[in-house]
Amino acid sequence: MKDLKKITLKNGLRVLFVPRPEDLAATALILVEAGSEYETKKINGVSHFLEHLMFKGTASRPKPGMIAHELASLGAQSNAFTDHEYTGYWAKVRAEKLPDILEIVSDLYLNPLFERAEIEKERGVIIQEINMYEDDLPAKAQQLLDALVYGDQPAGWDVGGEKKVIRRLGRDDFVGYRAARYVAQGTVVVVAGKFNEKAALAQIKEYFGSLPRRRVIAKKRTVERQSAPRVKVHFKKTDQAHLAIAFRAFDMFDPRRYALRVLADILGGGMSSRLFMRVREEMGAAYYVGAGADLALDHGTLGISAGVDHLKIDAVIGAVLEECRRLSAGPVPEKELQKSKDHMLGNLVLGLETSDDMASFYGGQEIFGREILSPEAYADRIKGVTAEQVLAVARAVLRDKGLNIAIVGPYRTEKRFTKEATLK
Repeated sequence: MKDLKKITLKNGLRVLFVPRPEDLAATALILVEAGSEYETKKINGVSHFLEHLMFKGTASRPKPGMIAHELASLGAQSNAFTDHEYTGYWAKVRAEKLPDILEIVSDLYLNPLFERAEIEKERGVIIQEINMYEDDLPAKAQQLLDALVYGDQPAGWDVGGEKKVIRRLGRDDFVGYRAARYVAQGTVVVVAGKFNEKAALAQIKEYFGSLPRRRVIAKKRTVERQSAPRVKVHFKKTDQAHLAIAFRAFDMFDPRRYALRVLADILGGGMSSRLFMRVREEMGAAYYVGAGADLALDHGTLGISAGVDHLKIDAVIGAVLEECRRLSAGPVPEKELQKSKDHMLGNLVLGLETSDDMASFYGGQEIFGREILSPEAYADRIKGVTAEQVLAVARAVLRDKGLNIAIVGPYRTEKRFTKEATLK
């Protein structure tokens, strides 16, 4: 690929360069194999808590706020994030300032202090973040769905953790977890945009070359057991019910993944999708409604979400499942198939306009050890999906034995929904 260069340092750290000389900006992104699926119940939430603490001081920037102040003075955009299977730290700046942000992001990754006073302050911040998501009802419905699908194992736990665990995590937990997971072979450094490749590589070797080579500890395999539909209700006195549905699918390496993504777009990928037209335009029963594929290292789902008039929720569930049955009944018309492909390819192009988008696109593939595809190669895979492949994956995935329905709203029991939870 002409727009990608991969270099592996002697210690196993992977470096990706994505040069775009026409850009005005550049991005430095560090990804590490650390997320909630690598945790135990005792330390659930440590990955996310650790991400926050990395910004609270380093050996060369010991005072809280120094990192944020430096990044702001450079005119940089920056942030960090934690997911189930990886954590990321990034900054974007005008191209000539790339060496500065590369040094800062590397410093916070390599040299955190973990001062006890800062841990205590950030503990309160994390708990308030958990409270915020408890009040974010679409997010709450998704958390409820994950727990329903995967149960009491890492894939079913909240990334943020439980408040009782957050309250007892101590400095030793952060130091030990970081030592185990923040290792050279589990880390990817991505530089994208306009930059001097030789200078950037010299910097990265200087900063990361001394990291010891250490084996990456694999996560425990996710156990999947289900033989009948499941329903879970969380009572909340609201005017709008929040509905989250998932069908068990497969992992991100499955060759059917492209067909599944096309199926998801046909079902709920935009304002002309089947669910949008049916639930919002025809029924007037929801403001937001959509579908998407969520594929991970060893598990995956096809998900559907909607914010629904709570008086119409039974009709909406029935309509959603009817549209799923239709997808399994026969091939998608060629015109509709092409429309969804064009929608996906348009979003792909628009989603890769900036250096941070490109860094995430390539880094997200590399951190999982996947075959790295260029945007053009990915587009070709989508273009090659046939109506027969979409039908085959619909029949494999859209089945009662993999159906899960989570609802947040003014309902006290699951009983009223159990009869509706079927594709038959």
